Amino acid sequence: MAKVIKDQEALKKDVAARMKRIEGQVRGIQRMIEEGKECEDILVQVRAVRAALRSATEQIMRRYLMRCQEQASTKGNPVDQYEKLVKLISNYIDG
Repeated sequence: MAKVIKDQEALKKDVAARMKRIEGQVRGIQRMIEEGKECEDILVQVRAVRAALRSATEQIMRRYLMRCQEQASTKGNPVDQYEKLVKLISNYIDG
């Protein structure tokens, strides 16, 4: 149990650091636009931000899965936790 919590905290810190880097990338894109940089160069940076967001999303979902598994095994009805997870994934896929 302690390992799961430690892993969740490590994922939380990783995602927070990723978001700060993404924020910096987005600000860089804003500067590029303001400075009139080439569209191709801007789009390369947009693609990098999208890839970074996908990666962060994977980490967020990984942490969420860990929390659901922990909660299902320690409290409440496991079916409720799995239904919550299915709803999240369905919304993510549809969104």
